[in-house]
Amino acid sequence: MPQDDYLKRLCPGAYQGESWVHWSLTMDGRATGWLDPRFLYRFREILTHTGFRHRIACLVYCLMPDHVHMLWHGLADDSDQRAAMSFFRKQTNLSLKRLGFRWQLQAYDRVLRDTEVEQTELRAIAEYIVRNPERAGLIDHKRFASYAYSGCRLPGFPDLRLFEEDSWPRLWRALSYLKRTDLFHVADSKRG
Repeated sequence: MPQDDYLKRLCPGAYQGESWVHWSLTMDGRATGWLDPRFLYRFREILTHTGFRHRIACLVYCLMPDHVHMLWHGLADDSDQRAAMSFFRKQTNLSLKRLGFRWQLQAYDRVLRDTEVEQTELRAIAEYIVRNPERAGLIDHKRFASYAYSGCRLPGFPDLRLFEEDSWPRLWRALSYLKRTDLFHVADSKRG
């Protein structure tokens, strides 16, 4: 892809720290046929490693037949979502390559404004993301919470699933805990 065709990005600082970003990754050529339970398992594993490595949380993800949506949140001052996305794309592309697929050359992103990061607005954005299969006719109306290819990935909280009883208060407490403890981060003396 020529440099002129790249999507414009905000300044690097917009993706750092405790920023919120809605990421969309599309299969090259809008290809389908890659989405199955095995890839979901690998996707979740890579997403978990990305979260720990780059100190981000994925409030919600939704895998569709030809694309993926994720809402990420930086958990520390030095969280860098662009670096995290680069790592995530590289790792998932290695798995996709074995299946004969790959992501488009660039992910689409939307950095949320300050007015969009209140709990009610974030919940609305998360619901919009997980209702994608409903709008696409993949599942019945009102069954979005049970779609097999959507979920939540917070490092250290594998059983958290949004849109279940008491899930939102648990999510906010988990995010607070992860920020407060800095994901058990210990400074790396080799990094300087």
